[in-house]
Amino acid sequence: MSKFRLRGRRRKNRPALRDRIPLRAIAPNLITSIAACAGITSIVISATNYAKTLAGTPATPRDWFMGLFALLVACICDAMDGRVARLLNASSKLGAELDSLADFVNFGVAPAMYMYFWCLSGQPDMPPHVKNLLLGSALFYALCDAFRLARFNTMLEQPTIPYWKNFFLGVPAPGGCWMVLTPAILALSFTVKETAPLVSNAFQNPWFGMSMLLFIGVLMASRLPTISLKSVHISRAYLLPTMAGCLLLIAFLATNFWLTLGVVGAGYIMTVPFVGLIFLQVRAKYLRDHGEQEPETAPSPAPAA
Repeated sequence: MSKFRLRGRRRKNRPALRDRIPLRAIAPNLITSIAACAGITSIVISATNYAKTLAGTPATPRDWFMGLFALLVACICDAMDGRVARLLNASSKLGAELDSLADFVNFGVAPAMYMYFWCLSGQPDMPPHVKNLLLGSALFYALCDAFRLARFNTMLEQPTIPYWKNFFLGVPAPGGCWMVLTPAILALSFTVKETAPLVSNAFQNPWFGMSMLLFIGVLMASRLPTISLKSVHISRAYLLPTMAGCLLLIAFLATNFWLTLGVVGAGYIMTVPFVGLIFLQVRAKYLRDHGEQEPETAPSPAPAA
């Protein structure tokens, strides 16, 4: 009889399982937090580099590359947190909201401030009205990123129209980040090589920086279709050339990472009109096969912020 009392006493003192949270549940949020820290670090680095310019000791390309490296860490963490959450079965609404806030810092505020301080460093004596226009362009880019993320969150539960499954609705936030940073990446790469100082100065021109901030901001907030590589399938006939192209890209990244990344960013910008034409063909084929009727559901973007 005492044995039964002892068992009952143990059951009574054991805490309820619902009050416990598995340790694995915090892993995705930790990765997202690291991404946000990396984005904030990039802002601090770019501001510090501009302060060095004002103090008469201009920052070196290596200093500016450190800010880009921090954004690269943020991008890698952003790609990992969702996959880790699904792998550990630790997805939560808190994690989704935290991810959106981190994306706004990493791919909206950080690249906008980087371009702002980098362009100012190229011309420390920039007229005040040009400086204000540059700041306004940076704010516009950041707000376009915020608008895209908010629209993405509202469309998560909406069904996706079949002909949208291989496309994003507008430029995704990580892609927009590296697209807007392309002039800085190319200019810094040319400066390191000391082969094209005129090209570097042209890329660092504040008017060119404003154009990039405004143009990429509009692309992110727009409803233009952009390619989604996650859903692209290739035929077996093109498997070998595709593998060869991927290996060539990896080789270039290994030998000259930043210059290759800048060229890829420029190439991604140039694909926008071609992807639009492909989308029109896919859409026309779908409507032709379904009686020329537009679906009633709103187009939902592919799963990427």
